[in-house]
Amino acid sequence: MTNRTLVLLSLALATVPPLAAQGPDPKMNFFVTSIGSGDGANLGGLAGADRHCTELAAAVGDTSLTWHAYLSATATDTSATVNARDRIGTGPWYNQAGIRIAGSVEELHGENNNLTKQTVITEKGGVVNGRGDSPNRHDILTGSQPDGTAYPGTGDTTCRNWTSNGAGSARVGHHDRQGGGQFPTSWNSAHPSRGCGQQDLQGTGGNGLFYCFGV
Repeated sequence: MTNRTLVLLSLALATVPPLAAQGPDPKMNFFVTSIGSGDGANLGGLAGADRHCTELAAAVGDTSLTWHAYLSATATDTSATVNARDRIGTGPWYNQAGIRIAGSVEELHGENNNLTKQTVITEKGGVVNGRGDSPNRHDILTGSQPDGTAYPGTGDTTCRNWTSNGAGSARVGHHDRQGGGQFPTSWNSAHPSRGCGQQDLQGTGGNGLFYCFGV
């Protein structure tokens, strides 16, 4: 190799930017659960739901984040109201495929988020059945209003704070942004469930799935 060739090669290498300059590598910090608890909306409370998120993430190799379920809870004699939006950090959030779904809490709950049937995927990268699929599984447990806060009043919107698999009801969203209900295109607050048991959730188009966010 001649001196001229070495000089040209050195110049060429000098123009290649370092890897760090190519931007961050998005890491999954959002998914919809691939499976529910199997016991309807009885998730073992918020702690049990968080544990389910953590276990699903660990099963696909993610042990570096603290995982929280996107679920609200109503006040009791011994506990304060919990808003789902306050449990998930500040963003941005990326799905298993590295696609950004929202950059902030405000964007997540606004009109410009990137939540669709194709982007709201499981920790394994799977697409969840939506309206028109058989069976439809687009009802996602949240217990939340469209802005991500808990519903006020005494009505049950959280299946007794995620401990009931029988009586009660839970607010659900549509991950595919389609269907019926008060807010049919809402990802987090479309309508109430028929009940809290597994068959009740399935009967209205769900399977006890919920959203998980890593912080």
